[in-house]
Amino acid sequence: MPVRKERADAARNREAVLAAADALFARSESPGSVSMDDVAAAAGVGKGTLFRRFGDRTGLIRAVVEARIAPLRQAVETGPGPLGPAAPPRDRALALLDALLRFKLDNRYLALALEEAGGASPYQAEHYAWWHATLEGTLRKLPGVEDAAFTAHALLAAVRADLVEHLAGPEGLTAEQLRKGLAAFAAKALGEGS
Repeated sequence: MPVRKERADAARNREAVLAAADALFARSESPGSVSMDDVAAAAGVGKGTLFRRFGDRTGLIRAVVEARIAPLRQAVETGPGPLGPAAPPRDRALALLDALLRFKLDNRYLALALEEAGGASPYQAEHYAWWHATLEGTLRKLPGVEDAAFTAHALLAAVRADLVEHLAGPEGLTAEQLRKGLAAFAAKALGEGS
């Protein structure tokens, strides 16, 4: 079945909605407090357009996060080292975790809202599955990592948005402290000389 090209007005509406939602979410510590009415008004579209295009607020949050993380995913999929696929596996694994932590620090409230959304397990979400598969594939290339799937889960647990929010919020750790702690933890998990 041929892929239907998006109409120009639909593409403009989508971009307007994403830009409006991004701006509104950026000003809020709680993306859940931003209503679909607020987004529709800021984008200059009807609320029905939002629901048809994104389903609900979670779908809209997911779309904004995906737009923000797209450059990072591209760097991971096709870019040079240390994130890209040709990088030495240990360097790449450490860089992947650091990049994901930095993304979650820069997008704390959105990342937290996305991970908390819905009743399904966050481990079944597409974005988690992608990061897990990427990290697991990298870990499989490292000597001494016996269970790459479990190790990938354990390392990704260290960058869950709820933990990042707890450490950066109530615990008061700086971004540099978090990055340093994660690097030390991951290096130990992977074996210092791997």
